[in-house]
Amino acid sequence: MSTKQTEPGSRISVRNIGGIDEADVDFEPGVTVLAGRNATNRTSLLQAIMAALGSDNVSMKGDAEEAHVELDIAGETYTRMLQRRNGTVQTSGDPYLDDPTVADLFAFLLESNEARRAVVTDADLRDLIMRPVDTDEIQAEIDRLVEKRQELSEEIDELDSLKDRLPSLEEKRTRLRNQIEETTSELEALEEQIESKDADVEQSREEQAELEAKLEELRETRSDLEDVRYELETEEDSLQSLRTEKQDIGAEYEELPETPAGDLEEIESRIDTLRTRKQGLESELNELQSVIGFNQEMLEESGDEVSDALRDGDGGAGVTDELLPDDSVTCWTCGSEVDAAQIESTIEKLRSLSQDTVSEINDIDDELEELKGKRRDRKDQQRRRERLDRRERELEDEIEETETRIERLSERREELREEIESVEAEIEELEDDSYEEVLDLHKEANQLEYDLGTLENDLERVEDNIQTIEERLEEETDLETRKEEVSEEIQELRTKIERIEGQAIEAFNEHMETVLDLLEYDNLARIWLERTEKQVREGRRKVTKSVFDLHIIRQTESGTTYEDTVDHLSESEREVTGLIFALAGYLAHEVYETVPFMVLDSLEAIDANRIATLVEYVAEYSEYLVVALLPEDAANVEADRRIESF
Repeated sequence: MSTKQTEPGSRISVRNIGGIDEADVDFEPGVTVLAGRNATNRTSLLQAIMAALGSDNVSMKGDAEEAHVELDIAGETYTRMLQRRNGTVQTSGDPYLDDPTVADLFAFLLESNEARRAVVTDADLRDLIMRPVDTDEIQAEIDRLVEKRQELSEEIDELDSLKDRLPSLEEKRTRLRNQIEETTSELEALEEQIESKDADVEQSREEQAELEAKLEELRETRSDLEDVRYELETEEDSLQSLRTEKQDIGAEYEELPETPAGDLEEIESRIDTLRTRKQGLESELNELQSVIGFNQEMLEESGDEVSDALRDGDGGAGVTDELLPDDSVTCWTCGSEVDAAQIESTIEKLRSLSQDTVSEINDIDDELEELKGKRRDRKDQQRRRERLDRRERELEDEIEETETRIERLSERREELREEIESVEAEIEELEDDSYEEVLDLHKEANQLEYDLGTLENDLERVEDNIQTIEERLEEETDLETRKEEVSEEIQELRTKIERIEGQAIEAFNEHMETVLDLLEYDNLARIWLERTEKQVREGRRKVTKSVFDLHIIRQTESGTTYEDTVDHLSESEREVTGLIFALAGYLAHEVYETVPFMVLDSLEAIDANRIATLVEYVAEYSEYLVVALLPEDAANVEADRRIESF
């Protein structure tokens, strides 16, 4: 499916980029072909587009101290300035992209593009595809969500525990209600009996009032004692639970691995060192690529105008020219004539140094991944240890407070027992033989009233507990939903990397198959990527890493297929494979959503008809595709705009 969008045209103004003094160029959505021979500043114009979009892989004109690019697109203007200061090129302005990483890898497909050259240089294909993905940020978000899910699980477990208690509480409520009903009936019957006995017994108001007061005091004291007993039992159960939890925490703490003192600080220090080294290497790599690009352009563009400017111009140049070999060029640094092969050899050495630098950066990235994993482990252990320490201190305080309450309640229980014995003794002194039966009835009624009050208190507590549990259980559905959502987020983040890998491989395989059919390479049956897991060594340990294996399948005239290697691909086949790999990254990261231009050059290794087919195919995936081609190659390409000079 095409991803192009129709937008108004755009315009770029360039000064002192590459070999361009000044130029203004208009573009229309679709394919723009820059047709011309070498040394016509086609690559310089592509670099100007890249600079306006935000890339640093741009070279200034050799004799200029500053350069400027301005891009008007979709009613907005974007600018980029370059200045030489203290031997380095510094950039400023307001480019289209804040971060050009993805565009540099998958949209700016000059000859030196890393993704495009990855197949030839045997680079880590998976690393290139995943480089724009911030795996550290993804892991940090996963850690946060896992902790949130654990909190929700603990709340749900607590609800499950409450749910298990509910049947027994409901059963106890029913039993208490029956007991209250029975006790109330028994008390009513006893009160009727007392009333009947009171009618037959004459007793002084004073004695009866004093006795009733003592009986009431006895009832209240017994009620207080029962409350204290209940509270004491509850506190003792709580103390046992707290001690058990503390033991569990102690056991969990013992299971934690020992972390050497200062280990995390050493890891952080090593990460900072590697990052600094990586930044330095990346800076060196950018400079190398700029130097390579500049010299390659100058080598291509060192025509008559450069030669005339650098020669003496004293009329004797014609004789000198006759003595020079056909493949000599005028050196743009000293003005002397040198063999072009010598300059090309120097550029090749710089390319080799660039590849070595990329390899060292990849090694640093591998070590950084290992160290970041260790850091996450150490921080997880540290957070777990701190959580356990904090909870252990809380438990110690809670245990101490609970023990204090138990001690206070035990003392109060003994005081109440002594009060009850004292009140019972006073009641016995008030009793005599004539009142013994009625007093026994009063005692029995008093006990029933006390029992009834205890049952009613118990029922109230049970009903409160049931109501609290039922209210809490209403939260269960919401908690389960939230936990499921968090789990889905975690799963989505954990599969994000695999999804991008899969999308890249699927895109490469699909487009590679289509392009091979379109380009009709005779004995090239299939080129495809396979995602595999391999054990690799990171430092002192082995880890499993995902890798992309490139498979090349050829077919003989008799129809027999066999697997070949990259080394045996023709130059044309290698170029096409590299371009399709870059296109796979372009689609996997949806670069077309954020970068309106794709630029492309150095397709000379591919024949003209295949170039036309390839350009037409790639154009479906970019709003603006700008391609630099030789005139004979450009003749076959259907373009929305064709530029031969600027």
